[in-house]
Amino acid sequence: MTTYMAKAGEVDRKWWVVDATDIPLGRLASNVASVLRGKHKPTYTPHADAGDFVIVVNADKIKLTGNKLTGKLYQHHSGKVGGFKERPYDWMIENRPEFVIARAVRGMLPKNRLGRKLGTKLKVYSGATHPHAAQKPEALSVTL
Repeated sequence: MTTYMAKAGEVDRKWWVVDATDIPLGRLASNVASVLRGKHKPTYTPHADAGDFVIVVNADKIKLTGNKLTGKLYQHHSGKVGGFKERPYDWMIENRPEFVIARAVRGMLPKNRLGRKLGTKLKVYSGATHPHAAQKPEALSVTL
């Protein structure tokens, strides 16, 4: 028997939509990263892009448990002297909810060319509507 290896042209891609209302951020991110990677398919190949597209709606209604809303900080550095910035997650969810989910999902993807390519298949929207109705996305249930 030979092992099946998926090729980029042979992959059948689907579109999934996830409603992020009252779902913990980490649970949502791990489920979405798995679908983006293609681990839910029997044709999963670690070195190839075999995953599907994922649309996340209602990103502003995501849930963080415990004291993470005020205690967890988003930190980054510009690379210049004195360029360290940090903001609490309650500010980030209020002002940039799409970024919070995209960063959590991308942190669970590979840190290489494949991971960057997989990250482009994630679409995050803060409201309940999205412009991808023509792709006929199916509802994806997140295991809690």
